[in-house]
Amino acid sequence: MDAAQQESTARARELQRSWYGEPLGALFRRLIDDLGLNQARLAAVLGLSAPMLSQLMSGQRAKIGNPAVVQRVQSLQDLAAQVCDGSVSAGEATDRMDEIKKSQGGSVLTGTGQTTNSSGAPTVRRVVREIQSLLRSVAAAGDIIDAAAALAPTQPELAEFLRVYGAGRTSEAVAHYEAHQN
Repeated sequence: MDAAQQESTARARELQRSWYGEPLGALFRRLIDDLGLNQARLAAVLGLSAPMLSQLMSGQRAKIGNPAVVQRVQSLQDLAAQVCDGSVSAGEATDRMDEIKKSQGGSVLTGTGQTTNSSGAPTVRRVVREIQSLLRSVAAAGDIIDAAAALAPTQPELAEFLRVYGAGRTSEAVAHYEAHQN
């Protein structure tokens, strides 16, 4: 790989970190390990071609262009966490992956399926990820930061919201969400 390709790959991974919280290669490898998948099966569940998955993992491509695929990634992350904590068995995970594969990426705010906690309410992390996904599907992180800077003098709270949810890490957005509830 020449210097220009290395620079392009590094930039793509940095964009992925800002949009998805980490480079997609690391995220997808963790899903593969946690859910016992191979790359072909992961691509199929997400609704991506195997070459597209490979390009995203290697940093040849930065962005997942389809918001439904982004939501499937988030659903798989939630499922992987449930498998790791033992609340979902391997058999149940396989069934859930089939459901995720068929999903069109509907809104978490409808409060259905694995997007809810035991009381039936959407989980904070899931709501936050839905907000992040929506913002990131309409603008790149740099554009969101620019918009936040333009709003900051007159609308500092709105500017902070855009920065945190549009370009920040999920953990920061969860903390912001929790701090602003009630």
